[in-house]
Amino acid sequence: MGGDALPTHVSDRHKGGSTMDGKGSSPKPSFWKALLHHREVGVACALIIVFTVFFSMKRQFLNPGTLGDIVTIAAELGVVAVGASFLMISGEMDLSVGSNFALGGMILAMLVTKQNWNPVLAFILAISCSAGIGAVNGIITLSARIPSFITTLGAMMFWRGVALYLTQGWPISIFEDVPLLRWLGGGRVISTVHISALWWLIIGAIFWIILQKTPYGNWVFATGGKRGAARALGVPDVKVKLINFTLIGLLAGLGGCFQLGRMGSMSPVWGQELALEAIAASVIGGNSLNGGVGSILGTMLGAITMASIRIGLVMIGAPAYWYMSFVGFIVVAAVALNVKLGEVISWSK
Repeated sequence: MGGDALPTHVSDRHKGGSTMDGKGSSPKPSFWKALLHHREVGVACALIIVFTVFFSMKRQFLNPGTLGDIVTIAAELGVVAVGASFLMISGEMDLSVGSNFALGGMILAMLVTKQNWNPVLAFILAISCSAGIGAVNGIITLSARIPSFITTLGAMMFWRGVALYLTQGWPISIFEDVPLLRWLGGGRVISTVHISALWWLIIGAIFWIILQKTPYGNWVFATGGKRGAARALGVPDVKVKLINFTLIGLLAGLGGCFQLGRMGSMSPVWGQELALEAIAASVIGGNSLNGGVGSILGTMLGAITMASIRIGLVMIGAPAYWYMSFVGFIVVAAVALNVKLGEVISWSK
């Protein structure tokens, strides 16, 4: 299907580099130009700035306990952001992840506490339902040919209402010791680092390998970048998008189960801003809202940046609502930076 030619094309676009065919040769780019080709550079600089600012205001910010809290919070956001990154690279987005996040955790909590299900079976059903929600979003979007923004906006409100109806608006708590919950997020690896952070790193590594080292990853980039050309080369673009919708649904439900494991309870109103946060983490990490460009590593660093801002604001005593103000500012700034970075990369080719 032309698979030998497609990976090179996609990889070059992702890295922002240029290649020369035949006998010609291109001059080596300078160190700084080569550095700009890596979209993780921007989020790494942002993370350093955030750490520096909060450390200057509160010396305890870089304590091991605080860093562990940052990684733990980043894990619950980051696992969803990894799925959002995959979907964004393929040219779509999902605004319903927050509702799916809450519903996944609620289903697990309800089945364990009210139906006395085996926790493992309840967990499998919970994330399967979340994956199914993602798949339904994809089917509606692709079959009806309507923007995913509209589809998932409606899904966000619908599934939030379902979660509220199932619980009558009340949170569900699990008071007994459930080993599965310790493995999902209640247990700790070291200090304040919960085991959910370890699962997040594993998931991130798997998705990075898929995106960077497999034909499917090339299909994802091609589908979001130049869909017509990708389809002409035999890329199953509709299938790719449907799989990515399903994956983000599954990861949203998994994130909800992580939070249930860490907190021991789940509320139907949790995760209301998760879609914005996941998109923000992805955009900060170098993903383009137009598709075709992105980085899993950058997205994970973006999640750490978001968690650092959240915890840093709490530590300096700032009002809670300032966090969302920062998120809004960061999204606009990150998009502007990515556009400018893309212009610089194109100019330097």
